[in-house]
Amino acid sequence: MAGIPSEQVLVADSTVKQIATKYFLSCTAALVAETVTYPLDITKTRLQIAKNKHIKGGMFQVTYDIVRKEGALSLWTGVGPAITRHYIYTGIRMGGYETLRGMIFDEQKEKTFPVWKSMICGSVAGLVAQFAASPTDLVKVQMQMEGLRRLQRLPLRYTGALDCFASLYRTQGFFGLWLGWIPNCQRAALLNMADIATYDFVKHKLLMDFSFPDNWITHAVASACAGLSAAIVSLPSDVVKTRMMDQIRHELDAKITHTRNVHVQLYNGCTDCFVKIVRHEGFFSLYKGFIPSYIRMAPWSLTFWVSYEEIRKFVGAPSF
Repeated sequence: MAGIPSEQVLVADSTVKQIATKYFLSCTAALVAETVTYPLDITKTRLQIAKNKHIKGGMFQVTYDIVRKEGALSLWTGVGPAITRHYIYTGIRMGGYETLRGMIFDEQKEKTFPVWKSMICGSVAGLVAQFAASPTDLVKVQMQMEGLRRLQRLPLRYTGALDCFASLYRTQGFFGLWLGWIPNCQRAALLNMADIATYDFVKHKLLMDFSFPDNWITHAVASACAGLSAAIVSLPSDVVKTRMMDQIRHELDAKITHTRNVHVQLYNGCTDCFVKIVRHEGFFSLYKGFIPSYIRMAPWSLTFWVSYEEIRKFVGAPSF
């Protein structure tokens, strides 16, 4: 590279290597967390799509019904696109957050990274990451709903995730793959504002003010706080997102059968969906699936953050 000092080339190469390393480390930690907690995601999605206000037995009844009627492995239906999603979503959100934090954190003036700055960085990183990963979210929800069709003895629409992706592309077009991207991105911005910012703040608060050691116990405490705040902040938009993305299932069925199910509630957009849920099902329907959502987020957050920190330590990367 003529005209470019060798020192600058080395710094640039080192920066790219660091970003790539952190990207794949975060994806690996997400893979572990997603595989362990995915059955709870299936349960949460089924609860959110259910239109009745109360399901007797709640998440436990839904889980039992899935295992009894569809088989235990059905709890992992759609895990492939879910993991694929994290190779886009988690890599971008974690790498984006650290990059933004490094750009605006003035260590000379600030002892710790201010929480409001952390919230902004988390929101921006989450929004960008989710927009990029939205098509995989759509495929994941469609694959999860195939279990319901099997249970209802209806013909399955897809042979797998790739067939689902191709079918959606044919019927909805390229931009149709981003159906529901607005509630997706809203949820991701809120979730990461709460999740990453809470983890970053609590962890460094424990390290700096309470002299906690930088080990897995500290990481576990911080991750528990992060999981709770993420569940509270993000669940309403998650319910809207799930309803909007499930709507395409009914639209596809209508195209195939040339009939429309008059009992299916259709929405004209995210705001219309939000209003109709509150009006017809009550405000707390926006928190339908909260228990499985938190029960999933808590172990997901714990598994992800502890794995991520330990993997970083193992390869010699600095703590998050």
